[in-house]
Amino acid sequence: MVRNAYPLVFAALVLVTPLSPAQPSASFDVLIRNGRVMDGSGNPWLKGDIGIRGDRIAAVGRLAGATAPVLIDAADRLVTPGFIDVHSHALEGLTRPDLRQGLPLLAQGVTTIVGNPDGGGSADLAAQRARLEAGGIGPNVALLIGHGAVRTTVMGSENRAPTADELQRMRDLVRRGMEQGAFGLSSGLFYIPGSYAKTEEVISLAAVAGEFGGLYTSHVRDEGDYGAGVVASVDEVIRIAEEAHVIGIVTHMKALGPDSWGLAATMIQHIDAARARGVQVLADQYAYDASSTSLRAALLPGGVPVPAPDDGALRAEVEPTVKENIRRRGGAGALVIASYAPDHALEGRSLAQIAEARNVAPERAALDLLARGNPSIVSFNMTDRDIEAIMRQPWTMTSSDGGLVAMNEGKPHPRNYGAFARKLAIYVRERGTVSLESAIRSMTTLPGAVFGIKDRGAIREGAFADIAVFDPANVRDRATYADPHQLADGMSYVLVNGVVVVGDGKFTTATPGRVLRR
Repeated sequence: MVRNAYPLVFAALVLVTPLSPAQPSASFDVLIRNGRVMDGSGNPWLKGDIGIRGDRIAAVGRLAGATAPVLIDAADRLVTPGFIDVHSHALEGLTRPDLRQGLPLLAQGVTTIVGNPDGGGSADLAAQRARLEAGGIGPNVALLIGHGAVRTTVMGSENRAPTADELQRMRDLVRRGMEQGAFGLSSGLFYIPGSYAKTEEVISLAAVAGEFGGLYTSHVRDEGDYGAGVVASVDEVIRIAEEAHVIGIVTHMKALGPDSWGLAATMIQHIDAARARGVQVLADQYAYDASSTSLRAALLPGGVPVPAPDDGALRAEVEPTVKENIRRRGGAGALVIASYAPDHALEGRSLAQIAEARNVAPERAALDLLARGNPSIVSFNMTDRDIEAIMRQPWTMTSSDGGLVAMNEGKPHPRNYGAFARKLAIYVRERGTVSLESAIRSMTTLPGAVFGIKDRGAIREGAFADIAVFDPANVRDRATYADPHQLADGMSYVLVNGVVVVGDGKFTTATPGRVLRR
């Protein structure tokens, strides 16, 4: 009886003091020694070792005498949970054989992404899951069910309220998505067809997600001053969260365009007030002063048609709208072509440069481009004052809003390659906007708890072994707006489900990622 009592006492102590001594004779599959373990909770690091068996962390503490066939010497580097990107457009890339490893993600320490944001993706999550699992993936994936995908399936792109029958069919699709493992409902109320939906429609669908413990995350109806305004759009997320009784997330929160600069303070006040009265509302953010979308969404939102080159009357009608939207985005010099299939030579050039070369007004140049295709753009329209104010909030998670593209595909936003590394390098190390502990929490335990991603985003016994080992002094984003296809630097080791995907700074060929279920 005495011999059996000690392990029980020891187990209790481990729960209270995670870095307490462990049994010296333990054996593991992977053993990480000599690390500065930062568990993601916001607490400072403590020196210790981590023992992994299979895909789980089996022990955390001073594991003297422990053995394992795979030994990793952290050499006094930081050991943290793998990062969780709560807003990622990488799912399509992860279905491609050349991109399945997700190297730009792993290079930043990202081990789990949340896909189908902005109301997009597939309304059939089972089929999407099968495509992702078919060839193996590097990081883990958590799926959302998209409002836009559901609405399109039931109503196409019709600009009207749903009938009672259509609303029920949409509710049924959301319910099916949740039963297939979705972590919640996403919306893109700035984009078609989401922009056609009234708030009450979204509340009804979010409530279905809430029945399963899911959340609601939204690209808000207006991030600037296109119509509703960014403050009212944040208030809409608060209302949906409150009335649907779900967690609500203002995704990639920002104040877009000169007319909205400074409004971050007001949005923060509104979220704080909502939280004070018990509404579960939070935000995520990527740390760049430029956003990215399509040229059409930026300049002709809400379904305004693109006039044909020979349709002078319609061009004359829409040119004032295009001109004003160029202004509210910061001017033609602030809009840079990221990708444009009809003419790749224009990629990396601003709308101002294109207009000047063609000797036409920027609004005319924009319509000429749209008549042949729909370029994606990088749009410089945020200020550091707003970025830093949002980042400092304890309810702000880190995200990328980035995708996965081949190295020869256009000049995409550098957030694809550097969002997490940039936050650590610029806003933690160089500027001190937030502490290292706070930044790691915003990338790990906070998103894990908010999204209900069980046993991920934390270093503790029983958690999945998604782990990053790095020296914070060496982490940096190398991707720039001019040269975006550059992997981040600084990760020494990254593990996904206990498997090494980055070892001694080099990628392995492993694809141990999983499509998760709530």
